[in-house]
Amino acid sequence: MVEKMKNRWLVAAGGVTMQLMLGSVYAWSVFKKPIMESLGWSGPEVGLAFTLMILFLGLSAAFGGRFVDKAGAKKIATLSAVLFGLGTLLGGLAIQTANLWLLYIGYGVIGGIGNGLGYITPIAVLVRWFPDKKGMITGLAVMGFGLGAAIMGQLAPFMISGLGIPNTFYASGLFFLAVMLIAAQQLINPPKDYALAQTVNSNNKTEEVHLTFADAIKMPQFYILWTTLFINITAGIALISNLSPLAQSQVGLTAVTAGTLVFVTALFNGFGRLFWSMISDKIGRKNTFLLIIATQVPLFLVLPMITNVWLFGLLCCWIFLCYGGGFGTMPSFAADTFGSKNIGGIYGPILTAWGMAAIVGPMIMEYVKQSSGNFSMALTLAGSFLVVGVLVVMLYRRPQLEK
Repeated sequence: MVEKMKNRWLVAAGGVTMQLMLGSVYAWSVFKKPIMESLGWSGPEVGLAFTLMILFLGLSAAFGGRFVDKAGAKKIATLSAVLFGLGTLLGGLAIQTANLWLLYIGYGVIGGIGNGLGYITPIAVLVRWFPDKKGMITGLAVMGFGLGAAIMGQLAPFMISGLGIPNTFYASGLFFLAVMLIAAQQLINPPKDYALAQTVNSNNKTEEVHLTFADAIKMPQFYILWTTLFINITAGIALISNLSPLAQSQVGLTAVTAGTLVFVTALFNGFGRLFWSMISDKIGRKNTFLLIIATQVPLFLVLPMITNVWLFGLLCCWIFLCYGGGFGTMPSFAADTFGSKNIGGIYGPILTAWGMAAIVGPMIMEYVKQSSGNFSMALTLAGSFLVVGVLVVMLYRRPQLEK
């Protein structure tokens, strides 16, 4: 058992590394304006590439979770590395040849599928390796996703300036492919009796009941969790997808300083996944989500009125902290509700909320901005939407499944 305890941290390291690479997609707003200026594409046209990326991320995670349960984590993680690296390379070719459809298919669809497969794999694996630390370990895993955006958000403006947009995509794609292929080899499922042995040795006195996906979708808790995640993501991703141009237009930041803001807020996105997940181990998943969603409501409502750079950045940092917290807390919320044995097959479909939110959030921002000339109304709508989220979370009751 001691050797297994050592090995599980190697698995965790592989999972975090995968997420660091995949999280680079959340720096998309740094690329958006340079692509528009270089090729003459509109905001909605360029924004659709990001929407497709997140949409197919969510859809592939939904089905990929079952593959992890059956085919094995290493195979799915390796496939993820190939698809995400290839998608990023195709994104560079699309920009070099001014081919908008290639950007959609290559970066959006192929890259999105690779991202989703890679995102769900560490979550499904690590919750089994760490049944005694569900909240902490899932938060640590997806923290890498947020930090990946922070790193790319800081590096991308300098890479674009020095290499050009297409070469930035080419260099990134090759790097992602190489690093992810190495990390994927660490992702293996534990022995069948491992989770039970760990649970018995932990402070958890109850025996976990493991439901199947067929069981889960018959329960109202499944739809409450889906809707909760959808609402939190919709509000946050609307801001993420437009943070750089919003900061430039509202508080007068330059492209480089806006990139720094993307970097700082992405750090909060990343650390929020670990922070809130650890809080949830102490106060419970439901109470944590109530705090995550409720505290964002006033911030979205006042954000359009803020012209001070520091205050604007502070509010965005808290929103991103809470946005990341939803991703960090929801896997353990689902595992608590349905059991961890089939969590890949259950949490994957819950992640379709991410794909749906990717359509609703960024597109609302794009079209409201296009029709009104600013982002104010869209941010106010996001705040109102979060009010509904508070009510949805309050409906949750944990099912009595322990034996």
